[in-house]
Amino acid sequence: MKTPLQLWRLGALMASLITLGTANVQAQIVQPVVPSFVNASVHDPSVIKVADEYYVFGSHLAAAKSADLLKWYSIADGVSASNPLFTNVVTELAETFSWAESNTLWAADVIQLADGKFYMYYNACKGDSPRSAMGIAVADKVDGPYVNKGIFLKSGMWNLASEDGTVYDARKHPNAVDPDTFFDASGKLWMVYGSYSGGIFILQLDTATGKPLAGQGYGKRLIGGNHSRIEGAYVLHSPQTNYYYMFLSFGGLDAVGGYNIRVVRSLNPDGPYYDAQGNNMVNVKANASLPIFDDASIAPFGVKLMGNFLFERKLGETGTGIGTGYVSPGHNSAYYDAASGKHFIIFHSRFPQRGEAHEIRAHQLVMNADGWPLITPYRYANETLATVRRDFIPGDFLLVNHGKDISANIKNSQLISLDANGAISGAVTGSWTLVGDNQIDINIDGNPTYKGVLLNQWDETAKTYALTFTALSNQGVAIFGSKLAKKTDAQIVAAIKTELSLGDTSAVTANINLVTTAARNSTISWGSSNPAAVSNAGVIKRPANGNGDAIVTLTATIKKGATTTTKAFTVVVREETAGGLLAHYAFNNNLTDSTGVLAAGSVSGSFIDTAGGSLSYATGVSGSAAVFNGSTGVRLPNGIIRKNTYTVSLWLKPDQLTAFSTTFFGARNGDSWVSLLPMGHEWVSGATMLWSGTAWYDAGLGLNIPVGQWTHVAFTVNNGAVNVYVNGSKKFSGANFPNVFTTNSGVFSLGVNWWDTPYKGLMDELRIYETALTDAQVQALAL
Repeated sequence: MKTPLQLWRLGALMASLITLGTANVQAQIVQPVVPSFVNASVHDPSVIKVADEYYVFGSHLAAAKSADLLKWYSIADGVSASNPLFTNVVTELAETFSWAESNTLWAADVIQLADGKFYMYYNACKGDSPRSAMGIAVADKVDGPYVNKGIFLKSGMWNLASEDGTVYDARKHPNAVDPDTFFDASGKLWMVYGSYSGGIFILQLDTATGKPLAGQGYGKRLIGGNHSRIEGAYVLHSPQTNYYYMFLSFGGLDAVGGYNIRVVRSLNPDGPYYDAQGNNMVNVKANASLPIFDDASIAPFGVKLMGNFLFERKLGETGTGIGTGYVSPGHNSAYYDAASGKHFIIFHSRFPQRGEAHEIRAHQLVMNADGWPLITPYRYANETLATVRRDFIPGDFLLVNHGKDISANIKNSQLISLDANGAISGAVTGSWTLVGDNQIDINIDGNPTYKGVLLNQWDETAKTYALTFTALSNQGVAIFGSKLAKKTDAQIVAAIKTELSLGDTSAVTANINLVTTAARNSTISWGSSNPAAVSNAGVIKRPANGNGDAIVTLTATIKKGATTTTKAFTVVVREETAGGLLAHYAFNNNLTDSTGVLAAGSVSGSFIDTAGGSLSYATGVSGSAAVFNGSTGVRLPNGIIRKNTYTVSLWLKPDQLTAFSTTFFGARNGDSWVSLLPMGHEWVSGATMLWSGTAWYDAGLGLNIPVGQWTHVAFTVNNGAVNVYVNGSKKFSGANFPNVFTTNSGVFSLGVNWWDTPYKGLMDELRIYETALTDAQVQALAL
């Protein structure tokens, strides 16, 4: 492990500086070691350390391992006969799948008992009800193969006696899923479990068999009930504080569910557990008189350590991209390393603008002055707590306040300054005080003191080490801070000018999004040489058909303090087209746009941004057609559609139907997209569908276009009104279709997206219009 001295960076205001004396500080500073990360996906990761490696086990029989908590490598995934964790999990756990009416497994937990063997607590759930089964499988090695020892707990036995002898009631009885087994300080073995339904329960286990001691029924309830959205309990005992910390996830796990990590604590493994305000968690449950999943009743309770957030990188700031943050982080495990004295938290998370894709993240936990564990703002990169010099603290910071809400909203960072005189200015006002070596007290906007810790961490956006703080109020609200590099106003303005771009402005048809704010509260104002064609706010008025394109100069004036500069852009505003045709890709042995306006498409591999692929041509509906071989796509020019009125028309001849395989795909980003699928998901019974990920809009057609036969498919969008056609016949009509294409830099592709199996088959005569065609116009295209 590297020492703090190896993490310093010359010229940066580092925090983890051991006091060596001012005279010889410069001689001790060396360049930092840049961490290397490898990402893997395990939902609901539960950690166990064996020898020198960490293993996580999660839902869908997924598992991964890491030697350093930075690089994770998948070792198993998917409930199938080929999963290496079992000889054949499908047959071995047949009773579990039958009871739960499921073909998959939920969050697993593995622990090593005194006999040296590894005990996997597996579980399966129906999903739309708490009909679940939990059992044990045992292996000689942590990575299996595991041998089933049978089910020991069930739930969801409607109208029948449950494990405690009373008729099962999902409002008060638990869902038998999401186990976490742990030893307490005296060597007793326990298991916490549960999800939604009747809450989180705890059972004492037999240290020899790993099964519950007799006579406990479902055990003791610790928190939740009445279907409150609380799950993923995990208990960690800290010998540093002697508390048992129970971590929990509140909210829903998907990208719009508001999942967030909370913690409560007790001096006893089986409670009672309390939050920072002294509330006994056994009293926290949903209001039975309200609809299920009543978040408002539970949101005020527990210590909220992390929810949706983004350290937002503004235009001109160091690094690239939108910044660093998480969406619906949760279902964590935790680990205390006695050798280093470090605490860790391992969880899964989704990410801003990346939809439902999720990955493992490991962060260090640090204890504040009140003995509460705090999640450090950035993922673990071998950092170690050390003395922080007060004069290294002042500067600009990004501040995130996680609040106490359960919401899909992302908490974007705000710009503040920690001043040398101990004041805080900017988006919030208050004061700060360095306490001891690396503790910090923060008072902002008159709220109670946030007690926290300062730590030097790797900022993945800026690709450098940054001073961070993580702190907690006595109301159970966490805040994060990340220090920005010191820059002059002139440096900031120059960086903004370099990065500022309007994308492709050679054929503009819709309004341009003009950025007006940038790094460190800089401002950008705009001026147009022809406001009739492009206003100072980016509003487009296209010349009438036959009048020719308008060529306009847009000038940006960038200002920070007394420093000002300008940058000019040439914008070509296209004249209105006859019939509204934007692009026509005929696939006559090439990928050119026959209108001559847009650039040609380009061949891609099996995903939008993957190189490779091999496109060929065959006889089509008119001339030749493009042949997609199942590992190839076509990337179209960015920004083809730029408003909420459009039509897409094309001919398809699929070789096979594969769920989620797209034909036409357009996206603003990974969260906001439109996809035309020959075969949709199970909620539309696999039918052909138009799908949007912005608000999960499912336009199922009630049929599948045939394999090996040409079919004309088209869809029109007119400010939320959507129609989908097959061979000129309207098969779907709906309202409130998402407004996806709000920028001039949308991404468009054929046959591939960022996630799914590529389309295999032929495609011909793609036409894209900037108007919503009438029924008759669509019918004419299908002839």
